[in-house]
Amino acid sequence: MSNKMWGGRFSQSPDAALEAINASIDFDRRFYAQDIRASQAHVAMLAKSGIVPKSDAKAISDGLGKVLKEIEAGTFTFSRALEDIHLNVESRLAEIIGPAAGRLHTARSRNDQVATDFRLYVRDAIDALDAMLAELQLRLAEKALEHAGTVMPGFTHLQSAQPVTFGHHLLAYVEMFARDRGRFADARVRLNESPLGAAALAGTGFPIDRAMTAKALGFARPMANSLDAVSARDFVLEVLSATAIASTHLSRIAEEIVIWTTPQFGFVTLSDKFTTGSSIMPQKRNPDAAELVRGKTGRVIGALVALLTVIKGLPLAYSKDMQEDKEGTFDALDTLGVTIAAMTGMIADMKPNSDAMKNAAGAGYSTATDLADWLVRDLKLPFREAHHVSGRIVARAARSGVALEDLPLHEFQAEHAKITKAVFGVLGADKSVKSRTSFGGTAPGNVTREAKKWLRRLGRSAS
Repeated sequence: MSNKMWGGRFSQSPDAALEAINASIDFDRRFYAQDIRASQAHVAMLAKSGIVPKSDAKAISDGLGKVLKEIEAGTFTFSRALEDIHLNVESRLAEIIGPAAGRLHTARSRNDQVATDFRLYVRDAIDALDAMLAELQLRLAEKALEHAGTVMPGFTHLQSAQPVTFGHHLLAYVEMFARDRGRFADARVRLNESPLGAAALAGTGFPIDRAMTAKALGFARPMANSLDAVSARDFVLEVLSATAIASTHLSRIAEEIVIWTTPQFGFVTLSDKFTTGSSIMPQKRNPDAAELVRGKTGRVIGALVALLTVIKGLPLAYSKDMQEDKEGTFDALDTLGVTIAAMTGMIADMKPNSDAMKNAAGAGYSTATDLADWLVRDLKLPFREAHHVSGRIVARAARSGVALEDLPLHEFQAEHAKITKAVFGVLGADKSVKSRTSFGGTAPGNVTREAKKWLRRLGRSAS
């Protein structure tokens, strides 16, 4: 038997292999709420426009409400023979209200229907992810305020560079996630146009009111070109790009947590809630949650690359290849959600080891730049000359096996006779971070102000 929804032209059922590759109901069933919402908006418009009888429109809308309740209750039976969520819903609607269900598809196609559902779904996902990212920012800002003055080493090339504070380090990620939220917000604005009413590709001859359905569904406006409306998937690509970038930021902080929790660093500790043990080594505490956040970034990036590869060769308008836009997107959005949740939990859970951080902050002669800056300020040396003098003093300290602040004054003066004991006022990790008062710098006062600013912006009072 041919498909009862589109089988007028066909006399045979599809081959099993075609049915298996063609059916999308196994994954697009998650569109059910958006599909029913859009159908109710569509039929309300059809009735108001005089295209279908109001009595039939009411029966359709009420019947769709019953279908929604069945799906939410888990009593709805999905059929792969009906291919997708659209035909599954319409078929069940026909069983509930009879032939009037056939009026629902007037002046629309599955092409504009799926494009509408997908935009609604992605829009809902953006809103959920934005709330999750805001919560992660909040936890980071809280921890940053708590550790505004906790000194730690700052790294370049993963080598000791200059001392910073732990709070300053965490606030860097608050800024990154703010940009991620901005990218999602920008993408939301661009995707918030309605394809509904574009029909298959050319629009329709029925006197529909596309502005009415757009407003009912919370879209800013209808899409202006029917070909673009059913063809465009750049809104998915843009959201996947934002998803990949956000996931990459999560991966970076996850990598740092993996490093920080090693005994060799010992900067932070995670509790049993976010670590696992070893089946053979009883001493192990593995940062599996952080490693999984890092690892899952690959599949998110893969979803973006996969869809770019699909879309790059498609002519207008709709091609069945575009069915491949969903599974990767669903997985990427789900994955970002679970990794944000895991990272939020780890940030709240982790306990910094202030002593280990401070001890490491002074290693590797990390205050050499402070020495060079002192030579510029107090002795009026050109910075390049000060850089060379500082380098030679560092070499002396290294040969003696002592920190810069423990090097005798005469050793400094051997490299530049005008150096005085005042130089010791800038050496040491604590002194270094306190001096970094420029806008955006790591001075504890700066960090405290920025953390409080972020907490206010995120809706949390900062005492």
